[in-house]
Amino acid sequence: MKVNQIKIKKDMKVSELIEEFDGSGVLGSGRVSRACNLLAKMIADEDTNVFMSLGGPLVPGGLRFVISDMIKNGHVNLIVSSGANITHDLLESFGGSHYRDVGGDDEELNSQGIGRIADVYTSSEDFEIFEKEITKIFEKIASEKKVVSIQELLYEVGLLIDDENSILANAARNNVPIFAPGLIDSMFGLQLWMFNQDHDFTVDAVKDMHYLSDIVFNSEKVGGILLGGGLTKHYTLASNLLKGGLDMAIQITMDRPETGSLSGAPLEEAKSWSKAKCGSDLATVIGDVTVIFPLILAGALDKLDSD
Repeated sequence: MKVNQIKIKKDMKVSELIEEFDGSGVLGSGRVSRACNLLAKMIADEDTNVFMSLGGPLVPGGLRFVISDMIKNGHVNLIVSSGANITHDLLESFGGSHYRDVGGDDEELNSQGIGRIADVYTSSEDFEIFEKEITKIFEKIASEKKVVSIQELLYEVGLLIDDENSILANAARNNVPIFAPGLIDSMFGLQLWMFNQDHDFTVDAVKDMHYLSDIVFNSEKVGGILLGGGLTKHYTLASNLLKGGLDMAIQITMDRPETGSLSGAPLEEAKSWSKAKCGSDLATVIGDVTVIFPLILAGALDKLDSD
């Protein structure tokens, strides 16, 4: 098959652009089209439970509504998140924001109470409100429960959030469990530790594995949407190990494979560990999640609407 040259026309739909990428079929455009087609397949297959991992600053980077809408629309069945994305989701639910075009020297930003994530900025005042509000929520939950898993804690928190755009709130209301194996490594985790200094309240991380393994074993097929790498990617892959691995998956990462890190590892490598099944349908796209994922999701939804 030959490489077809990409054609761009005025007012073309996202799905039409993806079709042009598909016609090319090589390099980044080919990888994007394969990931888009596989995402559409995952969403459309009622026998596939879709696990999504959230690594990197996806909420500060603007994907909060994208993820929440996927939950509302039934396009994702389980989430594995970093503690940071949970923290930043709640920060916005409590009235805070993420800012741009602030600039300035980092030491100067520090003196102004501004934290920087690349070109995203946060305010210490917003985090002070976060600390007060999350402590109130911990107090309410701890008055009713003494031992909870991480997933149960995030579910209970989600039920207490009054924000139609919140990832945690929408997950709780739509029975989409959120797991966060690295929760303590975040401002949420820091506040939880501080709360535990004078409260009888235990978060049992091992307890999550019972519930998670039941979901895996009761799933006819499992598809993965791996956004970023690190712990959330591995937890999603490893959770399917005992059943032979994921049936299909896409990953979007900026990391490289040469150092042997999991974040940059091609998904095919997971087959050697039975974290992805032999014969599974896999697609890796190298690029910025905040650019690539909205593109392939829009293309997939467009494709499903036209089918």
